[in-house]
Amino acid sequence: MVQMKEFRIVMPLSVEEFQVAQMYMVMKMQQQNTDGKEGVEVLENRPFEDDDFGKGQYTLKIYRLQSKAPTWLARFAPTDALVMQEEAWNAYPRCKSVIKCPYFTRFILTIETIHKADYGQSENVHGLMENQLAVRQVETMDIATDTSDYWSYIIGSSNIDFSQFQSSRTGRGPLLDGWQERCDPVMTAYKLVTIDAPYWGFGSRLEQALLAGERALFLESHRNCFGWIDEWFGLPMEMMRELEKESDSSLNKKLGRTSVVENEEESEDIRTVPTC
Repeated sequence: MVQMKEFRIVMPLSVEEFQVAQMYMVMKMQQQNTDGKEGVEVLENRPFEDDDFGKGQYTLKIYRLQSKAPTWLARFAPTDALVMQEEAWNAYPRCKSVIKCPYFTRFILTIETIHKADYGQSENVHGLMENQLAVRQVETMDIATDTSDYWSYIIGSSNIDFSQFQSSRTGRGPLLDGWQERCDPVMTAYKLVTIDAPYWGFGSRLEQALLAGERALFLESHRNCFGWIDEWFGLPMEMMRELEKESDSSLNKKLGRTSVVENEEESEDIRTVPTC
């Protein structure tokens, strides 16, 4: 059964600030989780333009996450099967990611995100049909909270206590009870996750596990966006793009891979990702 859940993550940042925060967070977390054996390989990172999204940045990445595979999954596939391919279209404030696994060819996970300057109260920012709204689940997440479940352990935790945290550069924080209703500036990331793993015997369990994994990743990554505010605040977008190029190259060197494709003409030769 296809799973559809919308996560709403309120942030004490403006929409413009969050674009920089998100880029910085992605770079830093990718570096933290990449070593010589597994992690993130960047195949493409280039501008794109189409009729659906307009202009934005396209990325194609491979996530080699063998050590993070749940032990029960080994009954259905080798542990090295957890190699995921992610295509992403970032036309901020609108983004879309499609994640597939070469081992499980019918599996697909889609994340559609809209960033909006509100308090998380917009009911249908993704323009869903009535039948989709009927099955969609909604959860509003609080970055001031922390969790200690299996997936938060696997992903890792920054252990920042936001009830005591205050940014030295912006003065924002601490985040106390009710902060989501009164913070200024404010924005919400509306992340719609759709998972389909049509496999008899374990497909539903895989869908639920990945949904829980995405939830833990959303919470930790958005906590880091605010927790690292004094590291990224004030950085111009031009500098962020240069840092992104350096980070992509560094990730690939750690894994012993080739350089990153940065234009569409060079991209056709790497579309086929090797299977596990």
